[in-house]
Amino acid sequence: VQLQASGGGSVQAGGSLRLSCAGSGRSFSSLAMGWFRQAPGKEREFVAGISWDGGKTTYAASVKGRFTISRDNRKNTVTLQMNSLKPEDTAVYSCAAYAHGRTWSQINILDYYDYWGQGTLVTVSS
Repeated sequence: VQLQASGGGSVQAGGSLRLSCAGSGRSFSSLAMGWFRQAPGKEREFVAGISWDGGKTTYAASVKGRFTISRDNRKNTVTLQMNSLKPEDTAVYSCAAYAHGRTWSQINILDYYDYWGQGTLVTVSS
């Protein structure tokens, strides 16, 4: 599975951005997906996850109610809609494919992702 993230940019606080992750490979539609982010000087952290069929989603507490993850398996894409952005959301955002066979309860664990796309930078100014 190959992943390509796009949609990053610069926005003022309170604004919105929509990130997209395009996947290739026959197994894309059978894998849960996640978005992670890494701010300067900090460790990479989980942002949001979605099950293979889109039926389950989960979010980090810091973004819940502001971010929405979705997917379209016909187009092999996963989207992260980010609203009410804050300066602390500034980071490089990456999409990743969750390891096949792992349980949903571990979707937030970075080490359980098998495939990663390159990151896209999101900068939120105050």
